[in-house]
Amino acid sequence: MHAWGEWGRAAADGGGAPVAVPRDPARDAAREELLKPAYHRHDPSPVQRAIDWFWEQVDKLLSQLGSAVGGDGTTGLVLFLVLFALVAGALWWRFGRPRREAARPLALFAADGPRSAEQHRAAAARHAAAGQWAEAVREQLRALVRSLEERTLLDQRPGRTADEAAREAGRLLPQHAAELADGARVFDDIAYGDRPADEAAYRRLADLDERLRRTRPAPLAPTGGPA
Repeated sequence: MHAWGEWGRAAADGGGAPVAVPRDPARDAAREELLKPAYHRHDPSPVQRAIDWFWEQVDKLLSQLGSAVGGDGTTGLVLFLVLFALVAGALWWRFGRPRREAARPLALFAADGPRSAEQHRAAAARHAAAGQWAEAVREQLRALVRSLEERTLLDQRPGRTADEAAREAGRLLPQHAAELADGARVFDDIAYGDRPADEAAYRRLADLDERLRRTRPAPLAPTGGPA
């Protein structure tokens, strides 16, 4: 009866029946209403929120650095930049520039027509005289491989990579296999990673080229019995 009386008074005062909505459905309805796009047209994008979060963390770090040394925000900024430069330098020294064509090995020789071993040696010497060590290393390795091709120790195959040439030559000249592999690795590091070369790398390849010119391949073991 009491509930009926309350409903009657509400109907008399408002001219209609009161609406009673349970708590959980009301909360769910409010949540669904607030999720509508119309309420979020001016919200920052996920990318903007990520950027804002990043700068908030940087600001906190600068404040902590400044407090640790008893200085202001400028001191913290300087320390942060020094730390960032040290980390970036260490990563660059360790890994070099990312390789852009790791999945597509670079051919040892360009497609602008064959050149003799002496032509590659002369080009390497010119680059070395100008202090262009990366170009000198590349041309010297080309001279080395072209010399082996001219001696018919390797076949002339377009598209051969430095690693392939080193492996094939190493099987014929096993006493120099490790040096050939090292030369191919230096070539790839320069070609792919843009790592700096130096005079020592060029001299090692030039010396190896000279020694290979005086080296004969290992004789093949006879397969038909003693001669």
